[in-house]
Amino acid sequence: PGGSGLQLLEKVHALQPGLPVIIMTAYSDLDSAVSAFQRGAFEYLPKPFDLPKAVELIRRAVQESQREDVAQVIQDVTPEMLGQAPAMQDVFRAIGRLSQSQVTVLITGESGSGKELVARALHKHSPVAGGPFVAINTAAIPKDLLESELFGHERGAFTGAQTQRRGRFEQAEGGTLFLDEIGDMPFDLQTRLLRVLSDGQFYRVGGHAAVKAHVRVIAATHQNLEQRVKDGAFREDLFHRLNVIRLRLPALRERAEDVPMLTRHFLQVSARQLGVESKRIDDAALARLGRFAFPGNVRQLENICHWLTVMAPAQVISVQDLPPEVLEAPLLGSGAVAAGSAPPAADTAVPPAILPTGQPLADPMPAPMLAPVAAAANGLSLPSESSAWEQALDNEVHALLASGQGEVWDRLMHRFESRLIRAALGTTHGRRMEAAQRLGIGRNTITRKIQELGLDAQDDGKNGF
Repeated sequence: PGGSGLQLLEKVHALQPGLPVIIMTAYSDLDSAVSAFQRGAFEYLPKPFDLPKAVELIRRAVQESQREDVAQVIQDVTPEMLGQAPAMQDVFRAIGRLSQSQVTVLITGESGSGKELVARALHKHSPVAGGPFVAINTAAIPKDLLESELFGHERGAFTGAQTQRRGRFEQAEGGTLFLDEIGDMPFDLQTRLLRVLSDGQFYRVGGHAAVKAHVRVIAATHQNLEQRVKDGAFREDLFHRLNVIRLRLPALRERAEDVPMLTRHFLQVSARQLGVESKRIDDAALARLGRFAFPGNVRQLENICHWLTVMAPAQVISVQDLPPEVLEAPLLGSGAVAAGSAPPAADTAVPPAILPTGQPLADPMPAPMLAPVAAAANGLSLPSESSAWEQALDNEVHALLASGQGEVWDRLMHRFESRLIRAALGTTHGRRMEAAQRLGIGRNTITRKIQELGLDAQDDGKNGF
């Protein structure tokens, strides 16, 4: 009592060094995961978790009886890397597993998804964390200068080389060299890079003495390197040298449940940078952001939050305050947004609202709303214009607002989300994971929503996974 899970983990390992320990935690940040890995946790489960996953982990722990996996609570959060989506938790786990290694890592992901942040985290939680972290964007430097930037040059090596210059490999000595956009590296320089990775040494431009390279290399690209190899634009042997461990970063649209947390974080960061009070954002605006595709990923969300901090007229940001790039963009088909945000917009088809027992839901939908819903369930197309159930929803909203009743948003949200989830559970015969997939949300999200909406109490004791 009074101690943390990590302290208990240390005590357990002091008494039973070989005992695998699985840590359950309400925290899901990177430092927590890495810290627990380094202390010998077998696995960690951020809450809420799926029962089958817990059972599978216990089975693995019993079978393998060895320490090698994940994480728990530390107060020192790495603010740049946030994410509760399963895809980001997988990234955190991978960083934890690599924390005792200096192996070469290839990070792939779309532009703006945070590849350099992952590279910095890999460096921070590595044996060479005390050394320098040196980053270079190989696509941003002209071809005739890139060789000198990487390997340095001797005095007189070319016109203008009046002094000897250390390149990025030497600057990163004893630390990590991050080669961003490696897929755009000129073909002839790929040969030189391959030589460094294979021999552990290089020559400065114009030099004759070999220079040892004690550097960990992390590379990143948004390109499909396998296709680049097929096209003859990237060396296959270099690809295999870099592709020892590959980490794929999900696009922001693939982890939309993280959008509310990231938005609030970036609004706070923007306010600190500008020296103003941090603005808040309402649920409807968060829901709209959750339905935005974010072609620029996390970087684009950060820029949007900077824009809102400056341009939004009120302290509470609403939908109409969002920038045109969001308001004028088409909505994603499903809004997998974290708790506290709005449901998918009215253009999303909803399955029939029938419970697994065949009983209709309490507080049934108005008849005009049920017809198009049933049509959607039977594979019939719905009109693109405002449909009957949307009109019924409009009427309900206006009636509640006109009545002067409070908490209209919360009441409608509760009813909508309850119907949506219960209908999905009915369609999948109570299988929650399948229901989450059909709704386009994460398994943690549907578990949390079922608990918040009190649907677990109506589940007749079935786990439904």
